[in-house]
Amino acid sequence: MKKLFLLLCLLAMGRCGFAQDQGARQDINLSFMGVIQPYVESNTYPYTQLKSTLGVGLYLGYRYDLTPNSAFEANYSYSRFTNKFYTVAQSARIYTSLQEASFAYVHTFNFRRWNPFLEAGGGLIFYSPLGGIRTTTYDTEQINKPTIIAGGGIAYELSPSWDLRVQYRSQIIVPTNYDVKYFKFNRRYVMSEPAIGFAYHF
Repeated sequence: MKKLFLLLCLLAMGRCGFAQDQGARQDINLSFMGVIQPYVESNTYPYTQLKSTLGVGLYLGYRYDLTPNSAFEANYSYSRFTNKFYTVAQSARIYTSLQEASFAYVHTFNFRRWNPFLEAGGGLIFYSPLGGIRTTTYDTEQINKPTIIAGGGIAYELSPSWDLRVQYRSQIIVPTNYDVKYFKFNRRYVMSEPAIGFAYHF
């Protein structure tokens, strides 16, 4: 994951240099993020229920403007929460770190200082089980899953260089079982990620 994060940083730096040569506008944003997951129940045997605690984390994004109203965005996020699994015969708690590497297209609507936007894209998320008293089983593996991202938000221009940004993103994914064979899912669900933070334009 460190290599992945470094790759995203290098990509952003490369795009920064190109944009400065071309006079393009771009920004970097850092936000505090919540992770909200719904109750999920499989519809095939063994019937598995999944409940998750509220997650918190940080969200880092780099946005490169293609036109005054459209942009390309690269994202990285890190959060932690606990997944709770239940079947008739088994139960487990798994404390988890979740990392995301994704890309999205962003369309912005400009109304003076208020700039609403919509975004859509995809990428990968990485579930890494953690130890400690919050985890009751260690028969687990890191699981990587593709994700579809959709969302939107609004940016309020504080100055020509700074925005206050409030946004909501949804991740459409198949629940993970951390390679624990007796927990099985065959359906997708929506993970909600509200966020608030600041963006710096350059």
